[in-house]
Amino acid sequence: LLSYTKFIPKYEKPISKGDEGVKAILNKRILPFVMRRMKKDVLTELPDKIEEKMIAELNFEQKNLYLSYLESVKGDLRQELLNEGINASRFQILAALTRLRQICCHPSTFLENYEGGSGKLDLFTELVPNLIENGHRILVFSQFTSMLELIQKALDEMGYTYYYLDGGTKKSERVDYVKEFNAGERQLFLISLKAGGTGLNLTGADTVIHFDPWWNPAVEDQATDRAHRIGQKNVVEVIKLITKGTIEEKIYKLQHRKKELSESIISTKEVFINSLSKEEIMELFSLD
Repeated sequence: LLSYTKFIPKYEKPISKGDEGVKAILNKRILPFVMRRMKKDVLTELPDKIEEKMIAELNFEQKNLYLSYLESVKGDLRQELLNEGINASRFQILAALTRLRQICCHPSTFLENYEGGSGKLDLFTELVPNLIENGHRILVFSQFTSMLELIQKALDEMGYTYYYLDGGTKKSERVDYVKEFNAGERQLFLISLKAGGTGLNLTGADTVIHFDPWWNPAVEDQATDRAHRIGQKNVVEVIKLITKGTIEEKIYKLQHRKKELSESIISTKEVFINSLSKEEIMELFSLD
């Protein structure tokens, strides 16, 4: 398959543009080395999974903060890429992207005195009552534990009950929380994506909310599979909250472009951010 720098023009770019001939050549090349079993083919009794994207708007304070930060980092990153190259600049790129994603979720995840609210949290607090009134039980995933803490406060104010799991949760507590939730206790389960994206059986939920998009769609799928797995009796609804006109929409589009390429060839867990080109990185920091 050559090096990745040679793989891009030879295979990735033509396939992403719909070149079926190149896709057939690549499929033929890897076919002798691959055995792939799809969950839907093996677990034929598993209920359907329905995915939905819900769009949130930045509120006034968020938008001003987002645009201000975006403008301040764009020039620095362009110069950094020019001087140091893409590989040496990945830490700075990731830090800037992470800060923009935090602003999309809620600026209070890193600003102590911020009091402007969050359009996405507002959407979440509108969504949850409707789901619970209709008998749904919910898993909520976020990369940011600081965001999960803000969600806890919002749920406390609304009077809903929940379990909470992050990297600091003891193993014995994890087991108890899972057992109790699946037995029907409490209405929501808030989970740090890194701490609870694998290894949990939470078929007591039939709705999964991804509060913020993760770089690698395969990681999101693994988290969703905490509910969409053997033992699930109901259709699972997966809701992805995306903030309009921001880095989140660009990540979502890039995710799907990369995912379509990988799924047309083979399932992969390639780290999303590490596979971006210089042009794709600068596109993330552009304004539509």
